[in-house]
Amino acid sequence: MTRIAPLSLELATDATRPLLEGVQKKIGFLPNVFKVLAHAPAVLASYLQNSAALGKTSLSAKEKEAIFLATSQVNGCDYCLAAHTLFAGKAGLSSQDIRSAREGKLDAYALLAQQITESRGHLSAGQIAAARAAGIDDGKIVEVVAHVASQTLTNYLNNVALTDIDFPAIDA
Repeated sequence: MTRIAPLSLELATDATRPLLEGVQKKIGFLPNVFKVLAHAPAVLASYLQNSAALGKTSLSAKEKEAIFLATSQVNGCDYCLAAHTLFAGKAGLSSQDIRSAREGKLDAYALLAQQITESRGHLSAGQIAAARAAGIDDGKIVEVVAHVASQTLTNYLNNVALTDIDFPAIDA
């Protein structure tokens, strides 16, 4: 049972209602995580701005989804795992790819995200060298860190709130 009830559009403030309507239009429905974020209008606005900015990084949709899945797996966020399993499939990842990403084994991006999350950013010189050897340059390392940080916000929020999963169950 959820510990922080999602706010409906009808109960949203004048500040959050247009933001929530924008999410609903973009995704096709209004996921519970955004309704929970709406309890803190500044956090919702910040998260959406950050997501829009991170949408412009040099990483591909598949690389981003691998990062989100690996991070969410380490952080134990069932809500985000359900959401990003759906989005990863839409980005072209197979069920096996999704399982591999969750384990940090799909590619160097999933592995780096897993390592960053597990170590809370305290990577060894060897881990950085391995990422670089796999073709992840310093700019992309910074982008991976930013995506892990953003994903960790929603992972922690959903874990605290026990947000009801409103994404379809997908086997992965």
